[in-house]
Formats: sequence, structure tokens, C-alpha cells
Amino acid sequence: MVSWQPRLEVGSGPKYLAIAEALLSDIHSGRLRPGDRLPPQRLLAKALGVDLTTVTRAFNEARRQGLIEAKTGRGSFVRRRIDPDQESSAADGLPLVDLSMNMPPQPSEAILRERIQSGIATVLGSPHGSLHLHYQDSAGAGPARSAGARWLAQRLGPVPLERVMVVGGAQVALSGIVAAILQPGDVLCTPSLTYPGLKAVAEKRGIRLAPVAFDEEGLDPAAFEESCRRDGPRALYCVPTIHNPTTVTLPPQRREEIARIARHYRVSIIEDDAYGALPRKAPAPVAALAPDITWLVATLSKCVTPALRTAYVVTPGITETLRLTAEIRAMSMMAPPLMTALASQWVLDGTLDTITTAVRDESAARQKMAARILHGVDFLAHPEGHHLWLTLPDRWRRADLIAQARQSGLALVPSDAFAVGTAPDAIRVSLGAAQNRAALERGLRLLAALLVQGPGTLSSVV
Repeated sequence: MVSWQPRLEVGSGPKYLAIAEALLSDIHSGRLRPGDRLPPQRLLAKALGVDLTTVTRAFNEARRQGLIEAKTGRGSFVRRRIDPDQESSAADGLPLVDLSMNMPPQPSEAILRERIQSGIATVLGSPHGSLHLHYQDSAGAGPARSAGARWLAQRLGPVPLERVMVVGGAQVALSGIVAAILQPGDVLCTPSLTYPGLKAVAEKRGIRLAPVAFDEEGLDPAAFEESCRRDGPRALYCVPTIHNPTTVTLPPQRREEIARIARHYRVSIIEDDAYGALPRKAPAPVAALAPDITWLVATLSKCVTPALRTAYVVTPGITETLRLTAEIRAMSMMAPPLMTALASQWVLDGTLDTITTAVRDESAARQKMAARILHGVDFLAHPEGHHLWLTLPDRWRRADLIAQARQSGLALVPSDAFAVGTAPDAIRVSLGAAQNRAALERGLRLLAALLVQGPGTLSSVV
């Protein structure tokens, strides 16, 4: 065992993060080597004059970054030497800092790895645990649908079980809904900047997308009504809460107006509520205003973790449930039973809300960091979301910025990925994929330097 003690700087942020960063620094410098056994957490806490929980959180964060590993009965060991040029990579070929993948941050407070391990053990160890290893109904097992209804009731109110389905992720749900209600050649209205997954579904199924203008308050009801008269759409796709990519949340009056227009023109609404669980306060979903014409999709991927591959769908009625069930059966058979059982357990025992709260708090902290580092840059953000929509300064064109950022190890997404029609010079910046705040800060500072210095200055900011 090495007599390691981190050197902590005064005012370096939360102590547990400072300990994890010191560990990373000492691995880089060679002070700690692969296989070195770290001091017991209790002894380290005493030496540093901090609570044991602080050191435990630091070790959890270090394990999450792949710096150390715990061996039962033996303690914690340095896992491997980290190349400073790849310290944020989980595998060869990944960028130094990923600001492209729009996933929720995975804070150490959520203790996801431990909860997934113990949760699956509990599920399989229950009296009927073996049932979660079998095929299940394509609409979801009864207990999973019941848990989904309970979780959604926080936003929708009571929902009949025959309208609730459990599917293997939002992308599967969207593809199934489009197949259930649209035919090749039909028109689907969507904001002129929209979710790339929806674009992919429409292209594969031969659906024509009709872009609808939006402003600082979101989708423009007047533009939607004009499209209804001009294009004759069968459905409207929208993300009313923390829109991807613009982050705008549609106010209540616009939701009511859009529901009224859709009903008048007999247009179905596909409401992607991917981010609806993140804000502490958000307007009622469109599905609560017009349940008879709205298909709501609520995934756990954006508020908990993509690993669960679980999304809940609320259909307009039992006939629509049966229609979508047939599509899901043809596409993917069913949602992963073990993961949906784990999600159900977390809904019932409150773990899902606890994790969502940790994700929300971490997202808020990262948003504050972004606001500080990108001060003076033109961007939109939601204080509890985990992405930004950044309008580029005149000196930049998105293709040039993306290319220079990539050369420096920074991954971003240009507006082209979202545009239905002409793409503006803008990028989406995702704050959740960076492994920790230190990595995110490095990425944001690099982005800020690029934006200030302009094209052709890569060598001065690397």
C-alpha cells in the first residue's frame, strides 16, 4: 500500500471532486502507478480531516472515470495509466471532450453502477425473478405498464392502463407510431429544427416532412395552421419541453392553441416528452390537453440513463394501443424485460426520482459553468436541461468550426443534423456526456477560445 495523500488546493470546488482530480493528476505524473493500492478510505478521511462520505464519493467518481478499481476484501487499486491526451476517452478513437452526445450527466451522487448491479440482483432474486428472463407482451408486462402509469401521473394525472405501453426506447416508439398512423407519401409537420431520429424515421418510411417555423417561444401556432391548410398533414411531431435542439419550452397558451388547431384539422400529435421529467416545474404536456389525438413518448434515456432502454408511450385509446403493439411486435418484439423490471422497481421505491434529482442538479451546475465560460456568446439554454443551442458569431461558419473543433479533440453537432430545409449557422452543445465537470470545463474553454479567435487559429488554442 502506498502512503498516498492528495494535495488539495483551497477553493478548488467540492472536496470529493478535488480528491478525484488529485488522483488523476498523480496518475499522470507517475506518483501513482498501475497496481498501487490506495490507503483505506477511513484512514484517508482522517488524514485529510474530512467525512468518510466525502472520500467514498471521491472514490466512486474515480471508479466512474476508470482510474481505480475495487477488489473485494483487498481495497482500491490504481487501474491503469491514463494518457493525458486521452484522459476523457473510454476507448480509442473517442474525442477528448464529447459535447455532441445528448445524454444526461451521470453524477457520482446517482451511484448508477451500484444501483444497477444491486437492482438487477433484487429483480432476479424475487420470487418471480425468472419471469424477467422470458419473452413478454409486446405492449409491456402488466406490472411494468402500471409502474409507467404511476411515473407519468406526476405530469399527466391518472392514465388508464390500456393506453400505456412499455417499449425499448424512444426511437423504437417513434418508428412504431409513425408506421401505425402514416403511410408512405403522407405529410408530417415538424419544427424546422427537429430531432435527427425523427428525420431518420421519416426518410426510411417515405414520409414527407413539412417544416413549421418557430420563434423564441417555440413552435408558431399560426405557422402550424398555415401548414395544415397548405400541406394537409396527417400528424405533427413536437418536443414542447426543452426542445431538441433549441432548448425552448412551449408556454401553456401555445400548447392549447396547437391542440385546438390539430383537432380542427384532424391532425394527430406525436409529443416527444424526452426532457419532461427534468424541470421541477413545466407546463402540462399536450397529451394532458388533448389525450384523444396525442401519442406521448416519455423515455428514461434523457433523465436517468440510456442504459435502461426503456420508454413509456401513452396512446390516444385502446384501438391505437393495439395498432402500435402490432408494430412493436414486428420491429423489436418487446422491450428488454430485465431493464423494464429494474425501471419498474425504481419507480415504485422512489429510486427513479432520486436519480432524476441528481441528474437535474448536476445539469443545473453544468449550465451555470457554461454560462460563466461562454459569457458574451449568443446561446439558448434551459437551467435544468443538458444542452445549449449556440448561434455562431459572424466570423464562423459551422463547417469550419466543426472541423477545427474535431482537430483539437472536441466533438460538436452542427445545425445541419436538425434542419428540415435551410440550416442556420448554429451548433448544439451537449453538457452531459463529459465524464466530469473538469473535463466539461476544458471542452467549454476550448470552444470559447475558438469562438473568440476565429477560423485558422487552431494552433493558438490547442
